[in-house]
Amino acid sequence: MAIKIAVVNEFINDETRVAVVPEIAQKIASNNVSFVIEKNAGAASGFLDSDYPENACKFVKSSSDALNDADVIFKVNPPTSDDISSMKRGAIAISYMNPFQNDALIKSMASSGIDAFSVELIPRISRAQSMDALSSQASIAGYKAVILAANHANKFFPMLTTAAGTVRPAQTLIIGAGVAGLQAIATAKRLGSRVIAFDVRGSTKEQIESLGAQFLDTGITAEGEGGYARELTTEELDTQKKALSKAIGQSDIVITTAAVPGKPAPKLIDKKTVESMAPGSVIIDLGAISGGNCELTVPDNVLDHGGVMILGPTNLPSTMPKHASELYSRNLLNFLSPALTEEGLNIDWDDEIFKGANITRNGEVVFDHGS
Repeated sequence: MAIKIAVVNEFINDETRVAVVPEIAQKIASNNVSFVIEKNAGAASGFLDSDYPENACKFVKSSSDALNDADVIFKVNPPTSDDISSMKRGAIAISYMNPFQNDALIKSMASSGIDAFSVELIPRISRAQSMDALSSQASIAGYKAVILAANHANKFFPMLTTAAGTVRPAQTLIIGAGVAGLQAIATAKRLGSRVIAFDVRGSTKEQIESLGAQFLDTGITAEGEGGYARELTTEELDTQKKALSKAIGQSDIVITTAAVPGKPAPKLIDKKTVESMAPGSVIIDLGAISGGNCELTVPDNVLDHGGVMILGPTNLPSTMPKHASELYSRNLLNFLSPALTEEGLNIDWDDEIFKGANITRNGEVVFDHGS
């Protein structure tokens, strides 16, 4: 049975990524798989309609034209209410869904008979690494955070020896050593900065040191499930803040990446700590999308607080849309591929990957906020 996959323009949060790039369209395309793509869907990512394989892709004028007869919908951002109303009953939607804060969307998809999968919920197991969109996009965010910091800093990152004297290297503190944090560490080291890194998960110490950074031990460890840190208690947060404050005050660049799934970002930097930093210092708060790790962060704004620049970008992958789209598109391909058969779409609902990422099925909400 023929399978139609729809791809549309993305408009939320100044999005520039596209869910399918030409290379992946060519890889998926076969006698029974084709694409219906809204015109210019890939233009903002640097992919023209003419770059896509003619034999596999049909271009249409509107998102509704792309969605109304599609069996599968690939998106970056969650479907809008208009998207949902355009989808046929029984269609499969795969995208970021922001499931912990999107009850209305999830209920709407269920009532419309959409079988939806959230890429945020793909289990973080070895077999699913190639499908892990959170990791692929976080790697880009970590890299770009350092570039952004260097652009706003008032000093060099590396040590320089010149005829006019020696310039000492900047000190960069990375808070959180997940994928974004580790990429930030590696990038800051490549730029020549002295790097100190902290994570509540003690298991990250070896990874941090392997990248040439110094591990900051605050005496607090909080290993959680799925590779994440668990939420800290009030007492643990207080202890951690005190230990971090000194290192923050001595740093020229601070990049925070701390997050707890389904919870507000932990507040790690208060106003007093910001005011202990030297004028010209920079904070890049990657926790801004879920409330911010710094209490002064304003999402998607640059705040000058006493000469300390605080940035809260919420969509850094979208600032590098070509590579971000290529990686995300591969994640979606790898996720759906096991279900693409010669007979048509055949999802193994007992497979822990499909089951873990599924949020609506057969008109019912199957996502459990507590899971």
